[in-house]
Amino acid sequence: MKMDNKPKAGEFYVISSDVRGGGPGHGVVFENEKGLRPAGQGIIRPRDGGFPPLGETPRLLYDKRQGRMPEDLQGGFSGYWLTSEPLKQLLESVDPDGFAFVPCEFVLEDGSQGPPYFLCDVVRTLDALDEAASTVKILTEGYSAGKHYSMAGGASLSFFKDVIGSAHVFRTPYNSRLVICDRVLRDALLDGGFGKAPNSRGVWLEDAAKY
Repeated sequence: MKMDNKPKAGEFYVISSDVRGGGPGHGVVFENEKGLRPAGQGIIRPRDGGFPPLGETPRLLYDKRQGRMPEDLQGGFSGYWLTSEPLKQLLESVDPDGFAFVPCEFVLEDGSQGPPYFLCDVVRTLDALDEAASTVKILTEGYSAGKHYSMAGGASLSFFKDVIGSAHVFRTPYNSRLVICDRVLRDALLDGGFGKAPNSRGVWLEDAAKY
């Protein structure tokens, strides 16, 4: 008898950087980003994820004229998240094999050292989406992986739990920007003060069953 694997609210979540606030954004300049890119790439992050060999420490400069200080989770850093030390510690405590981090040099306007920040990547990829049980737009034209899961217009996602196993966070091979976490990591984030209204600290969580 085939088991019903329809999407269930409260099981899995899409985790991303919270961009709802609008305004000028953060005031961080990634000073040596171009020099850290592998030859022929437009960003540092390789197609398969992780970190390439880096010849020097990523250097970030804060300019308050450009915007505010970064959140604990900030997207858009050459394919990576930028994470604070408190968030890094929480993520590593829940799923140390799911994340990779590279420390940054973070310099304030007066030339002094700022608080610790890290480039962060979700380095586990699982082909775990149950396409038959999910409602998701699947594009097939022009994608090197053969298809692409598009979240445009919303989606309702279901996953094969035997494929996920004990993992608490993962990407799908068919949309590298789509990061999924389970209830364990979601609850740990909320308990740590991340992802809560009115101050999300840069962490945005949405139920994958009704994205």
